[in-house]
Amino acid sequence: MGLRVGSSWKEMLMPSMGMVLAILAIVTTMIVSKLAMSKGLSSFIIVVYSNAAATLILFPACIFIYVARSGSRPLTFSVIWRILLLALNGCFGQICDYVGISYSSPTLATAMLNLIPGFTFILAITFRMEVINWRSWSSYAKAFGTAVSISGAFILTFYRGPQIINQHLTSAFSSQQNWILGGVILACESLSTSLWYIIQASILKIYQEEIMIVCLYCFFVTIISALISLVVERNPSAWTLYPDIRLIAILYSGIIGIAFRSCMTTWCLKKTDPLFVSMFKPLGVVFAVVIGTFCFKDVFYIGSLVGSVTTVVGFYAVMWGKAQEKYCERKNSETLGENVALLQNEAQQV
Repeated sequence: MGLRVGSSWKEMLMPSMGMVLAILAIVTTMIVSKLAMSKGLSSFIIVVYSNAAATLILFPACIFIYVARSGSRPLTFSVIWRILLLALNGCFGQICDYVGISYSSPTLATAMLNLIPGFTFILAITFRMEVINWRSWSSYAKAFGTAVSISGAFILTFYRGPQIINQHLTSAFSSQQNWILGGVILACESLSTSLWYIIQASILKIYQEEIMIVCLYCFFVTIISALISLVVERNPSAWTLYPDIRLIAILYSGIIGIAFRSCMTTWCLKKTDPLFVSMFKPLGVVFAVVIGTFCFKDVFYIGSLVGSVTTVVGFYAVMWGKAQEKYCERKNSETLGENVALLQNEAQQV
């Protein structure tokens, strides 16, 4: 039994590492983008250019899939319209993300990530992608872990307590305006991200070429966001690229924030499910606190430590629940196989 549970943990190890890297990519992209937008980069323009950069980067990989790999499934209309729907939702989410950050800060943006597990949990149950069996300890563990991780992220964000580390320097993001408006917009982005996971998981059930999906997704987002930006951004100079932090932010957002993160998240969705992927979002708050403390000289409070520990406890509870589910699924599969073998032997004897 121990070996089987251990093998379940091993199955989740690579997706877990992948999601940690994806969340780190999100947080660093938020910080770089905020610095660029403070220098005048439009939150709408960065969506267009970063998705265009991601499309150009992923396009050669798509050619490789179609030309060099035999047996790859062809794109159908059913897959394409689902990817277009994914792009519409993703474009809305990305615009809300950058606009929300421009009104507030990366710290608030990462704090709002803790809404995603709750939204995803509800949507996954609604669309029957997640099953709750209150007779099973694994279901209790998932529900408990989700609540605890969200609580930990809220503690980390909104409870300060005594100071542990005080750098006596001004934070790079200390002056914030329109905080409430930014929070509302970022909450919409969190709901959009949860829906993105659900739509993406439904696509992966019928088409599993994750790089092709992400490339087409970025291409569609580029077109949609360009049409929106042409209406919103009437100043032609806003489209001009300068060799400074603004260009760095676009390239970093395109390569790391969209291409790498989307491919990694899609691969993890393929290996697991939407709830598993969403459970890593509260880690963004932990990364934001660490980066803010050591890179931007923010004050580190006892609340940050308590919230981080609470978030980790929630993660462990959910991971234990998922491992138990995989063990039970494997056990049921083995039992079914044994029963089928016994029936075949009895039939042969008769």
